[in-house]
Amino acid sequence: MNKDLFDAGMKTRRAVLGDAYVDGALKAADKDPLPTAMQEYVAQYCWGDVWNRPGLDRRTRSFLNLAMLTALNRPHELKLHVRGALNNGLTRDEIGEAFLQAAVYCGVPAALDGFRVARELYQEIDKK
Repeated sequence: MNKDLFDAGMKTRRAVLGDAYVDGALKAADKDPLPTAMQEYVAQYCWGDVWNRPGLDRRTRSFLNLAMLTALNRPHELKLHVRGALNNGLTRDEIGEAFLQAAVYCGVPAALDGFRVARELYQEIDKK
């Protein structure tokens, strides 16, 4: 494991997804070595290497994630990255526009799921 990339990745992951989510993911992984290895991989390569590359800012990376996760129909990850997109400065209107764009290229059902996931998250956030 590259400790520098891992540490940079954990810092970015916490900034985008929030401490509560990251702490929960790490706690759940502590119970089994396979998920622990996956958490290390995600922190090092996804968050440490790719998310910290200079070519795109975090806001743009969030837009891309919303589109790709919608296309792949990954609602759990999509919900997580809607929160991350908000943390990276996207507005709710911009997130909606990402789902409308996805409707054209990924299909209406995928975009409708994206809107549903975002609405559920917004309700959670607004209750606080």
